[in-house]
Amino acid sequence: MKLRTLFTVSALFTSLAMPMTASALEVAIAAGLPSVEVMHGDQKVAIMRNQDQKNTINPDFAKTSRKCPPFCIQPGELAPGVATIGELEVIHYLKKMNDGDKSILVVDSRTPDWVAKGTIPGTINIPWDKLNIGKSDPITVQDILEKHLGVRSQDGFYMFDNAKTVVMFCNGPWCGQSPTNIRGLLKIGYPADKIKWYRGGMQDWEMLGLSTVKPAK
Repeated sequence: MKLRTLFTVSALFTSLAMPMTASALEVAIAAGLPSVEVMHGDQKVAIMRNQDQKNTINPDFAKTSRKCPPFCIQPGELAPGVATIGELEVIHYLKKMNDGDKSILVVDSRTPDWVAKGTIPGTINIPWDKLNIGKSDPITVQDILEKHLGVRSQDGFYMFDNAKTVVMFCNGPWCGQSPTNIRGLLKIGYPADKIKWYRGGMQDWEMLGLSTVKPAK
């Protein structure tokens, strides 16, 4: 993996991370939260903000206009019971995953060409078009549900008693990839309270200068 940020730090934890000295990082994630370490594949990665206070946004997310449809502004509430969350909540779920909580999965819903430009450390990629329920290959969909999301199949029905809490995101408030997957999951009975949606996605993550990783070449 290759980090977009050039900085490496070791994180000490309290609820998410223990405070470092004020001089250690001038740009923290939040007060008392300078950075958080997670595993991305087999590599330990520090999630932190870019320390260059003159840094500007990644050009991939600098556009203010895209054709709508399909790139329309998404609502703040995607569906009843599905919580819309921000960066600190995403980091919280990533930290819990890193601490061994196997009931949580943070999913990058984008296609591999977008993931190749950088993704959030600690996440897994399940391309939206593979999990496009009702349109994708049913065997592929079932495989994803069972192997990644903790869903069981029994007598032709999906069972969600052990379904994971899934945090889904894509490119940002104008992106329909994760919303398409979330709506599809709801249609087959996935519990709404086990779905979290990071509406800001990579657009907001990059805008805040948070660390990203790229697949190894």
